[in-house]
Amino acid sequence: MLKSTFRKLSAVLSICISLLIITSGCSDKGTSGSSEGATDLSGHPQVEIEMESGDKMVLELYPEYAPETVKNFTELVNSKFYDGLTFHRIVKGFMIQGGDPEGTGMGGSDKNIKGEFSENGFTQNTLKHTRGVISMARSNDPNSASSQFFIMHEDTYGPQLDGKYAAFGKLISGEETLDKIANTEVVLNKTTGEVSQPVKKVVIKSIRLLDKK
Repeated sequence: MLKSTFRKLSAVLSICISLLIITSGCSDKGTSGSSEGATDLSGHPQVEIEMESGDKMVLELYPEYAPETVKNFTELVNSKFYDGLTFHRIVKGFMIQGGDPEGTGMGGSDKNIKGEFSENGFTQNTLKHTRGVISMARSNDPNSASSQFFIMHEDTYGPQLDGKYAAFGKLISGEETLDKIANTEVVLNKTTGEVSQPVKKVVIKSIRLLDKK
């Protein structure tokens, strides 16, 4: 019964329902606070996502909107956490989702972070979910974000996500790569009932912080 309830709370969002819930794997890892030795996030860090195919995307991150979210993401990047993982969930016209070490939509890193969005009392995050914006996936628990993230493919469903998910950056180059991934052939995910499971794995070769010197 508990396992069934958990799966319902962690089910990926369906476009056809009014309340969209983008899920990430959650556990009882707890919510992290600020930590010592934090990455210097002054200015706007940039990260490059290189796919196994050689295609690339560059995103600029905005700590002024979501400081803990950016800090968590860059720490995972620096630890090479994302290297070899996949975009496991793809919905053309909506978003591409990745960062799950299990590749199922149920996995995450070893900690959860505070949800930095207005419906969770974090009003400084006013970044909208428009095309190319990167945001954190989560379950129904507002403080369940971990390592899973999604990148918006189009603006259409953005207003349903604004204020409910922690947007923290935006694509500044590589729109053609975003479109190529969004056009990946997908089939029905029998667990979630959503047509979003790639027929072939869409592998992230690496994510790296760029030196802007």
